[in-house]
Amino acid sequence: MANKNIDEMSFLDHLEDLRWHLIRATLGIVIAGTLAFIFKKFIFDVIIFGPTDMSFPTYKGLCSMSKLIGLNDTTFCADKFPFVIQNRTVAGQFSAHIWTSIYAGFIIAFPYVLYQLWSFISPGLKENERKNSRGFLFTASILFFIGVLFGYYIVTPLSINFLANYTISDKILNEFDVSSVIAIVRSSAIASGFVFELPIIIYFLTKAGLVTPQFLKKYRKFALVIVLILAAVITPPDIASQVIVAIPILILYQVSIYISAVVVRNQKRKMKNV
Repeated sequence: MANKNIDEMSFLDHLEDLRWHLIRATLGIVIAGTLAFIFKKFIFDVIIFGPTDMSFPTYKGLCSMSKLIGLNDTTFCADKFPFVIQNRTVAGQFSAHIWTSIYAGFIIAFPYVLYQLWSFISPGLKENERKNSRGFLFTASILFFIGVLFGYYIVTPLSINFLANYTISDKILNEFDVSSVIAIVRSSAIASGFVFELPIIIYFLTKAGLVTPQFLKKYRKFALVIVLILAAVITPPDIASQVIVAIPILILYQVSIYISAVVVRNQKRKMKNV
């Protein structure tokens, strides 16, 4: 299949090619997920349940910052969280182990999954387009991992801290199900990882002629509203958390405008040279 000229491939050939790329990507996720499954103590005790302990680096940093500005009475400086984590279903822990390993496998294998996607798309691009997109895999992977780290070290601790200390009555004891805790960590990390892909998305949309820097600048106010809504979705409903999450997204949007401008400028330069 790989030896066939791209112009000679039929629709079914393309589907067959896509199927093999998806199989390879899935195999990569399975292998990475298997490693995560084996090292369950590190994945759960250190990674997943790390933000549920007040010794987590983010809480220490926020506690120090709070003291610097005179806020000594803060939840970031508490000894421990007012909740316990428990499992309420018979197969709960096993199910959590399986699904967490799969999601961890996806995060670990993301560059390989992206490579398989790129391997399917790139034959349809022109030679100069492939050269201009040479750093795509590296840049997209780095942005994704930065986003995952941002979600894990910023969004997750803010969410857990807010929700753990939010109470409607002193008579209610917080006993969180393990699946609920895992869901917060997972969704915060993966959602942030994809949000940080914004510059890459804008790059390809600009290359396709779907957006321009003028368009992005014109609708910046609307983008700000969307960013605040997105920040509200992936963070707890307190203003401080939303602002902290919104700032890097706005920076990414501004970077995307610059990238779009560079792409348009290069396209105009090539048209003049033709």
